[in-house]
Amino acid sequence: MPLIVDNALAPADLLPQIQCLWELSAAKILDIEQTWSEENGTPVFTVNGAYTSRGWTEWTQGFQYGSAILQFDATGDARFLDLGRTRTVHKMAAHVSHTGVHDHGFNNISTYGNLHRLMREGRIEDNVNERNFYELALKVSGAIQAARWTPVEGGLGYIYSFNGPHSLFIDTMRSLRSLVVASQLGHVLMQERDTAICLLDRSIIHAEVTARFNIYYGEGRDSYDVPGRVAHESLFNVKDGGYRCPSSQQGFSPFTTWTRGLAWALCGFSELLEYLLELDPKMQIRNQPLTGVIELFLKAARVTSRFYMENCCSDGVPYWDTGAPELWRIKDALEKPAQPFNEWEPVDSSAAAIAAQGLLRLSKVERVLGNRSSARRLHKAGLTVARTLLSEIYLSRSPTHQGLLLHSLYHRPNGWDHVARNQKVPNGESSMWGDYHLRELALIIQRQAKRETPFQFYISKHS
Repeated sequence: MPLIVDNALAPADLLPQIQCLWELSAAKILDIEQTWSEENGTPVFTVNGAYTSRGWTEWTQGFQYGSAILQFDATGDARFLDLGRTRTVHKMAAHVSHTGVHDHGFNNISTYGNLHRLMREGRIEDNVNERNFYELALKVSGAIQAARWTPVEGGLGYIYSFNGPHSLFIDTMRSLRSLVVASQLGHVLMQERDTAICLLDRSIIHAEVTARFNIYYGEGRDSYDVPGRVAHESLFNVKDGGYRCPSSQQGFSPFTTWTRGLAWALCGFSELLEYLLELDPKMQIRNQPLTGVIELFLKAARVTSRFYMENCCSDGVPYWDTGAPELWRIKDALEKPAQPFNEWEPVDSSAAAIAAQGLLRLSKVERVLGNRSSARRLHKAGLTVARTLLSEIYLSRSPTHQGLLLHSLYHRPNGWDHVARNQKVPNGESSMWGDYHLRELALIIQRQAKRETPFQFYISKHS
């Protein structure tokens, strides 16, 4: 297994590095706030250390303002609570009512959701009007996300991507949070003839279709059916709901694995499992026992976790795609730490930040299920990856660099990532999603080390 896990590592061991992260993070959040021009849209990734805007949709603004909220959560610095609150009120409403994207869980859970969570946890004063404001936004966001629905064979369906009704993206596994929170708040999607759609059912059905078509299990599905391989996109015939083929927008090919997509799968299924394990096991989903749903999602989470650990480098950071065409030129690429400054293929640290969180969350799931050995192995693996990302190679310490997590990659096939002078591949840059997910990862570990309330998006019966 390429990932060399440090079995002696504990959450408290990372606290000094995490403290350094929050100190660096504070300055970078304020720098972006002071220098960013709203006329440029939303900051997406850096070029020569300065955030720039480029993308298909405005899917990163929630990460920008959500980062300020996480900063307050971790440090108690009220400046960042004020910033996150103010910007959420004034800038995020259009994201709540955005009918054209699959990104509601990114934009709105990171802002309205984090503020609502802090109020539930007693970290900020419970003001009924403010709470109602957050809850209304979360209800509407979940319903609008759920309305992007393509029915498929067997009475199933999925939330379609911005590519259109034929397209199921793996990324959306982490946007299902918007449906789950809205459902917990008692909301439904109302459609023609006053038909009420259960948002929890819809999130689970989407995840079921994703598990069946975007995840591979080594069961002979096609010639490239490697257990744990993930397709970025699945294509369907919208006329009859039939599955057609795998595809990829940001990976090298439909038959290789884009590693950030792999990370979205691992994190999304693990996080959804955390929530489902708190429900009554006698519940029925589409007239099926909840236990069967959990079994399918657990299968997906486990197989992607194994594939990630087998296909990242020894330090836990992956190259951008398992089939990157020039990866063969790097001798024993996966048997040693990732090399961001190599001449052939870029790494993607943002995939590592997302996957590390997934490993920690799956560890919790296994612990709840009584699988102590597996839980311990996954927990140590997640901490090992986190330690790499908190090291000097990946944590941006330069006051002139606005990014926090270095060596993040956006879109290799489109050539959107900056290649610095004297370099052959993109490196040294950051992204809004990479920075935000590193902050989430740090907050998870910090709360574990201090034995505080676990960091989770939903309303827990234990909180």
